[in-house]
Amino acid sequence: MMRLSGEPAYFDLEVTVNGRPYRRTVTTHRRLLDFLREELLLTGTKESCGEGECGSCTVLMNGLAVNCCLVLAVEAQGAEIVTIEGLAQGGTLNAVQQAFMDCHAVQCGYCIPGMILAAGQLLESQPRPSRQEIESALVGNICRCTGYHKIVDAVEQAAGGGA
Repeated sequence: MMRLSGEPAYFDLEVTVNGRPYRRTVTTHRRLLDFLREELLLTGTKESCGEGECGSCTVLMNGLAVNCCLVLAVEAQGAEIVTIEGLAQGGTLNAVQQAFMDCHAVQCGYCIPGMILAAGQLLESQPRPSRQEIESALVGNICRCTGYHKIVDAVEQAAGGGA
């Protein structure tokens, strides 16, 4: 099929999101963030900066935290994506989500999905991180509401180390 100049190109995307397979036709320039929010209606993933600087759009792609505002949907072909909506099981929050609640680490909530996913990736690779390691793991996630102390406390608690 010939494509006229200026017409968008399309791609048949197959991706698994929160354990559920999806197949959708997307434009090749569609960001993963927009696909998740607009096509799948998973609005827990937020856009703030649109430049990969704030971490509000963090999702796990094949187990790695990525800023999905910088990822084209076509780059997720065949990938396993986990969003904040995919963490709770049977209505029960996972350990990191529960610790954020217990430690009152949530204020406006805008950055929290990205923080929780980044913290979860850290705890998967390093179950007992130091406070400094937690701070380093969250450096790509900006919160404009807190002083980060309660957020780090929550990750420590989720790791079984206090707070």
